Amino acid sequence: MKITAGLGSIDEYIRFAEAGADEFFSGYVPYSWAEKYGTVMPLNRREVFCYNVQLGAYSELEILSTMIKKYGKPVHLTFNSLYYIPQQYPEIVEIIQRCMKLGFHSYIIADPALILYLRNQGIDCDIHLSGENGEVNSRMIDVLQCQKLKRIIFHRKNTFEDMQAVIHAEQLAGGERAQTEFEAFVLNEMCQFSGAFCNSLHCDEMGYLCRVPYHLEKIAKKDRLCMYASDYSSGDFDKINECKSGNGERHSRQISEVSDEESVEVKDETWLNRYDDTGYLCGETGCGLCALYQLQKAGITHLKLVGRGNYVDFMEQDIRNLRRALDILDKSLANLQQDQDNEKIFQQQMKQTIFPNGCSENCYYR
Repeated sequence: MKITAGLGSIDEYIRFAEAGADEFFSGYVPYSWAEKYGTVMPLNRREVFCYNVQLGAYSELEILSTMIKKYGKPVHLTFNSLYYIPQQYPEIVEIIQRCMKLGFHSYIIADPALILYLRNQGIDCDIHLSGENGEVNSRMIDVLQCQKLKRIIFHRKNTFEDMQAVIHAEQLAGGERAQTEFEAFVLNEMCQFSGAFCNSLHCDEMGYLCRVPYHLEKIAKKDRLCMYASDYSSGDFDKINECKSGNGERHSRQISEVSDEESVEVKDETWLNRYDDTGYLCGETGCGLCALYQLQKAGITHLKLVGRGNYVDFMEQDIRNLRRALDILDKSLANLQQDQDNEKIFQQQMKQTIFPNGCSENCYYR
């Protein structure tokens, strides 16, 4: 499995390549687009100007294309908004054509209409179906493969079984489809949404919803009265409030009501020991390293390491740690017979190496 890392600036390319990344994905938003549409109609769901999340000048692409020729680590450009207005499609084609002249031939796209438009315009580029696209199943892929997808990126909520079923169906289809690549999320920015159902803005003016603390659990039938207050008349609210108070504190307390003193208590000394001296903890905002065995078994070919705009030193450590985990996985599979204990042995060795004091427990796959 290859490491596909987020790239927020051309200054990061060499560091991340030498750290062990096999390829990169990056946004490119020309100033002309930003000037015309602002942050309301983004080109790639990153409405950010104040820090390094994407490239903003054609000259940066020229420099990056030279680096790619030297280091041999390709960069896929993201055009993954969920939809565009009609006048934008010809503009996007023009942008992509300019990028292709520099040697950028692969594009991460979420909008099916843009995929169809590119093919109808005779744009022969490699298309990676973005994880922002939504639900992924074999019937959906049957339809979209008419446009010759090079790679399918599973969104964050797919199970191992879902992935394996789609991959198996593609292999059975034969021909070029049997060569389709498959990518899964593995580190950072785990989100309560799957991309297609996220209505948040990733902009300078407000914090990302995916970074807002939240608690997720199953709701028992007896608790559902508390959830659907809009279904009741005003006379029923006393009953709803009574239900809330009777079902425990967790229904009546919101995150905003937790005091600073309480939040400090949560991060006790044992938890803080998991961080190193620089404040780094691998997979702090989302980790799927324990799932590498299952992802490989399912047929995943590429691992998405999210982190455009993250602290560069931490991203470099993320890449090195993911490379260590993959090396441990390869050695485990090479030295052991195929049996049920392989996954457990890999996880133990990986945790001893990367998480000697404990992990973030913020698991992508449970």
